[in-house]
Amino acid sequence: MKLITYRRPDGSESVGILRPDTGAPVDLIRALRCFGISGLSVPVRLDETKIPKHRCAARDEGVPIITDMLDLLDAGFVDVEALGEITSFLNDHNLIDDLTDPEFKTLAPIARPRAIYALGRNYPAHARETGAEVPTEPIVFTKAPTAVIGPDDDVIYKSWLTRVDPEAELAVVIGRCGKDISEADAPAYIAGYTILNDVTARDIQKVDLAAGHPWLRSKGIDTFCPMGPNITLPDEIGQPTFDGAQVELEVEMRVNGELRQKDNTRSMTFSVPYLIGWISRYHTLYPGDVITTGTPEGIAPVKPGDVMEATVEKIGTLRNKIVSE
Repeated sequence: MKLITYRRPDGSESVGILRPDTGAPVDLIRALRCFGISGLSVPVRLDETKIPKHRCAARDEGVPIITDMLDLLDAGFVDVEALGEITSFLNDHNLIDDLTDPEFKTLAPIARPRAIYALGRNYPAHARETGAEVPTEPIVFTKAPTAVIGPDDDVIYKSWLTRVDPEAELAVVIGRCGKDISEADAPAYIAGYTILNDVTARDIQKVDLAAGHPWLRSKGIDTFCPMGPNITLPDEIGQPTFDGAQVELEVEMRVNGELRQKDNTRSMTFSVPYLIGWISRYHTLYPGDVITTGTPEGIAPVKPGDVMEATVEKIGTLRNKIVSE
């Protein structure tokens, strides 16, 4: 199951479950109103006495109105079992077509994540190509949430930059609040997976590395965090096993159609469960937080006019263009 955030032609936005037959989104926000909110407009043919009472049903007193992906994550709806129940309900009441939006623009799945934790040198070959040792513990830095853009949005090449590199990465979306999470329990905290392009001002990063400074400014410039095109739930990915084994997905970066990066996530030094456990020792994780797991070798600069395509197996392709400021 895949979820997207999208914009309709009239400018309104929603969250949708992508239909496997047409690729169009079924409006999940409106679906939840049909499913569990009393007092709102629902199709006449719907018999409210037969609406199942879900554990997160918004008709319950005190449950906030759900308007976007972050609300859905907070309420626990980005969950295979919960969404399966809702989808079955929509099918039973012949509501799928009524709630489908055939015209839409895909946006970043989470417009402003609360936190973005990024991994440095998590692929041994990439560590070596930068002249660094393979780390013995995770190298974690943050990207500014204000840098997030969506599919087909432009990455702005600032006039004062001299080298910008794209980096294709598998990213994990957290679905539950937790701290001191064990590696064995970590899979239960994963809402889904997406793609993140860790665009980097390599010239600025080089200066900061030499001075022993953090990487935030080189990694967090506005528009330097393309993300999407969807959140793919674990039912399509397969959960990492409790023994720390990797999720095994092909990761690629193409620029103007030319292959730049290619590896499999099995090559990562630190697995997804390990990273969730390690980060949660120091920082409480919240629904909607994003952990992006590092990039394969093959980094190289891009220039204005170039089109970047980050692809992760089973998730899709995230496409963005570089444009001059």
